[in-house]
Amino acid sequence: MSTISTYTHNKTFKLENGKKLRKIELAYQTYGKLNAKKDNVIWACHALTANSDVLDWWKGLFGNNDLFNPEEHFIICANVLGSHYGSTNPLSENPVTGLPYYLSFPEFTIRDLVSAHRLLAEHLGIKDIKVLIGGSLGGQQALEWAITDGSAIENLILVATNAVHSPWGIAFNESQRLAISTDRSFYAQKPDGGLKGLKTARSIALLSYRSYDAYTDTQLESVNDKTGAFRASSYQNYQGEKLCKRFNAYSYWYLSKAMDSHNVGRGRKSVAEALSAVKPNTLVIGVENDVLFPITEQEFLAKHIPDAVFHSIKSAYGHDGFLIETDILTNVIGNFLKESVNKKIIKLHKTA
Repeated sequence: MSTISTYTHNKTFKLENGKKLRKIELAYQTYGKLNAKKDNVIWACHALTANSDVLDWWKGLFGNNDLFNPEEHFIICANVLGSHYGSTNPLSENPVTGLPYYLSFPEFTIRDLVSAHRLLAEHLGIKDIKVLIGGSLGGQQALEWAITDGSAIENLILVATNAVHSPWGIAFNESQRLAISTDRSFYAQKPDGGLKGLKTARSIALLSYRSYDAYTDTQLESVNDKTGAFRASSYQNYQGEKLCKRFNAYSYWYLSKAMDSHNVGRGRKSVAEALSAVKPNTLVIGVENDVLFPITEQEFLAKHIPDAVFHSIKSAYGHDGFLIETDILTNVIGNFLKESVNKKIIKLHKTA
């Protein structure tokens, strides 16, 4: 059973850049019940265009009969600040003008997303998180949370993510924003502004989410006499239109900038030292042929996070493998959590 709620933080929310929002709203969903010990919390951080319904977008890993299920766990997933699905975002009303923010919405960072979710956790009375998990932009959030306040987290699972967003990743995001900005309607102050540009942006993004093999497996032509109307072309158009029906160009613009901002070394001595401060038991998972978040980035995380466990998986889907290969993830994560419990028992025995 899922409960959909909205938390309203009526106090001023100060962003990392010093700008302020008079109040923020966070849409979130919970599944299952918090047990008497309050030690069964699973907090999932979502990726760029996902929402708070983790049982929908991470099927096979989260679900009634899956590793993370509402029968055993109290699962929380909150929609990030700036996103389209109920949290304060560029289409929300600016209390100063009474009109939507659009491009007057202040820029925000991954750290701001984490700060907002920590306020939600405090509101819900959640002091301990058994598992904090996220992939891609969700992994960036989970990592930053663990560095900022790792004492509240028992197990950290980082999937297809990084410590610093790379020049390669930023270039992909900037190319998408350039596509959006060429759509004149993006500056028209309308909720559907920039949708043609967003369609193009999504097409660009897909090339970083998938792989050569994935396109060959799913979009290869069955005949040799075609000179146009290719399956791959139709697929790009379809996926672009699909996103335009469920998202807005302004949220996409700001969230891609937030992803670019990700650098755990900012304001700290170094990236390596920031990672060395991660306290939870940590599992880092990479996808071997991920173009957007190359596996070297996950190897770097595992090398610098104390006692982190690293595991690579194979997937023809590239970066999207973190959402698709749920059978493999269930096995890898399940074994890690069993080992984590065993280590905890040993520590308790030693203490006794």
